[in-house]
Amino acid sequence: MADVPMYVTSEYTSAERRITPSWSIAQLKTKMEPITGIPPSSQRIALKTLTNETIPIEAADEENTYLQNYPLAPYAEFQIIDLRPPSARPNFNATGVEKYVMPEDEYEKKTDSVLAWKKAQKLGRFDPNAPSHEQAKIAAFAREVEERGIEVGKRCRVGQDDTRRGVVKYVGEVKEIPGSIGAWIGVHFDEPVGKNDGSIGGTRYWGEESQLKHGVFVRPDRVEVGDFPIVDDLADMEEI
Repeated sequence: MADVPMYVTSEYTSAERRITPSWSIAQLKTKMEPITGIPPSSQRIALKTLTNETIPIEAADEENTYLQNYPLAPYAEFQIIDLRPPSARPNFNATGVEKYVMPEDEYEKKTDSVLAWKKAQKLGRFDPNAPSHEQAKIAAFAREVEERGIEVGKRCRVGQDDTRRGVVKYVGEVKEIPGSIGAWIGVHFDEPVGKNDGSIGGTRYWGEESQLKHGVFVRPDRVEVGDFPIVDDLADMEEI
């Protein structure tokens, strides 16, 4: 699997890193130490998804539990929590230190600053051809849809769960989900194990109004397209 661009945050850190899904949890903790300053044995890691769901990244055997088992997605967030008592942590408190802050307009006039170098090299926000962060997220979701072969009308299952089989009914943005951009996949489950009836926030994306919740909207990385026929609960029963 390809590397996934994600955010890494801790009490004193905020960074963007490419995460390899084949890493074990133990490997992830080792790689987070130079970024956060927190030893692996003192880390608690949680994955904050793009839908603001928080998933603990933990296992009894962290050496042999891999990140590909979790719903990694572009620009989701790994939150690294320091389990050490405050007295054992580095003291980064500089509230009592008087600091000089250069006025922004003065800094922009300097010719020997990092900002001036970025302007000269047309890097970051000064690159006229670079997509914005928002555009990058949209493109990442679009690639996921294409790579997974997700199309309206195809059979699928969600979260590798055979009790959540159904049909792809919608592919695209869902404006009613707060703070979300990029593609969502609308799935109509065979059984009423969803979150809605194909509508959300007063907008109907498929089907008719129903009290049964057959519908759900998920990100592309949760959807597996393939030969997933309707499960016949009676198929294996010898007697009824």
